[in-house]
Amino acid sequence: MKKTVFNDNILYEKDIENDENKLFYLKPLIDKKAISSLSIEDQIKFIEYGIASSVPPKYKNILEAFECWVSKTPNTIAAIHIKKEITYKELDDEATILALILKQRGISSGDSIALYMHRSIDMLIGIIASLKLGAIYIPQDPRIVPEKMLQSIYKISNSSIIISNSNYQELNYFKEAAKIIFIDKELSKDTYRHLYGNVKLINQKGNTPNDTCFILFTSGTTGIPNGVQVTNKNLCNILYTSPGDLNIRPGTKVAQILNISFDMAAWEILGCLGNGGTLLIRGKSIQETAQKAHVIIATPTVLTTIDITKCKSLKTVAVAGEPCPEILANKWAKVCDFYNSCGPTETTIVNTMKRCGFKNKELSIGKPTPNNTVYILNDNREPCKIGEVGIMWAGGDCVTKGYVNNNTLNQKRYAVDPFLKKEKKMFNTGDLGRWNLEGELIHYGRIDDQVKIKGFRVELDAISKIIERIYNVKRAVTIKHKNSLVSFISGEFQNKTEILDQLKMDLSNELPYYYLPSEFIFMKELPKTSRGKINKSKLKEILS
Repeated sequence: MKKTVFNDNILYEKDIENDENKLFYLKPLIDKKAISSLSIEDQIKFIEYGIASSVPPKYKNILEAFECWVSKTPNTIAAIHIKKEITYKELDDEATILALILKQRGISSGDSIALYMHRSIDMLIGIIASLKLGAIYIPQDPRIVPEKMLQSIYKISNSSIIISNSNYQELNYFKEAAKIIFIDKELSKDTYRHLYGNVKLINQKGNTPNDTCFILFTSGTTGIPNGVQVTNKNLCNILYTSPGDLNIRPGTKVAQILNISFDMAAWEILGCLGNGGTLLIRGKSIQETAQKAHVIIATPTVLTTIDITKCKSLKTVAVAGEPCPEILANKWAKVCDFYNSCGPTETTIVNTMKRCGFKNKELSIGKPTPNNTVYILNDNREPCKIGEVGIMWAGGDCVTKGYVNNNTLNQKRYAVDPFLKKEKKMFNTGDLGRWNLEGELIHYGRIDDQVKIKGFRVELDAISKIIERIYNVKRAVTIKHKNSLVSFISGEFQNKTEILDQLKMDLSNELPYYYLPSEFIFMKELPKTSRGKINKSKLKEILS
């Protein structure tokens, strides 16, 4: 049962279990003064809805999680890529060799390693080798990222060396690089084979919970990428607690279909290898990999490309990265455990999750995951009344260290958490949301997606959500062009006139007149970014 506790300084809630094996997962202490503007009823809901219980993750760092399974299940297949496979023991041995090579080149704990690789088993070896050294890896796919961007990322992250594949040795930037290792060439040599498993030669000081594990680069508004520092603690908090662990265990096959530079790829890779599963690294076909998998992690846009009828082994799907259409959630929730999730890179993959039923009239993004918080605040960072729309701020163990060498942006987006004790930080997600009657978050899109039309404020996501309810619509996105709205719609349509009449009627019935787009453009597929999201920039180019 639950008990709400008051005193002069704090208001908090805790779970009480009448069981012989008592587990007390307390909610963190909240400063009552910080929420005194709310009614007592809303103060209680502020805690109940927005503050998740404190639950210790199974591991303290990513390397510990991986090595646990090397010890427990050394001969279990860790990963399969096309026709190649590798066991946990073999992956550990190969990573040890690479770590020793890196150490010889002067790389040690806390150094940054530019991991410029495509999806492969060698990519996994590079990741584990970095962890063994306590180094920080920076994942990028050189097939997709322009050379100038790779060069900028190398400089911003202050990387000490590049790890790549010999397929890319002709890149001009790689020819000029001072230190570079082509992993496939180095690991084909026999020089280090006698050192298999000799981890005593490797310095692992950089694997404390608060040490940075990797740096992910997000697209900056000025064209300069922003590097987000993600710690071991951040990662363990989502990957090794429920529901973020997605019930992955030995025997679970996890699809690895996303770009290595995308934070959700870490959910696939580290979530699988840290829970003893088998990673299915895709080749060219997403479908071929998906239909062999028990677990799929994807953006909604990527998920729409997968034929659900061929995924006979599927147990769990988690989506994030962009709003999920209700029809898509309903469709997949009929055949598996379906999680609708949300969270920017700065809050470590996702910080809210909702296991969905198959009849979702108002699809929520759920509640904060363990050890995390979500606050709905106004422009003055004060709590909104329960049910009011405000800015979603995220707190707790999900909040990353901050951007690399960008104090101005750090001060703008990160702030001291006034609600939690212990000098915690919170992050401005830039998303709008509110609490519903079930204590779950309804997502209203980005603040950036709010536009003015005819003097009225319009939330673009509200339009797309209604369009996506219509039968045969796969995805929809609405953008502002000049002083009007344009909706792009993907799917298979025999009678577009009938669909147009239907969506105009639905929009008119549910939204004010100024929300109605002046133009609807039908496409077979909407363009995607390298991270599997709808590419709005490409759509704007079509209109220009």
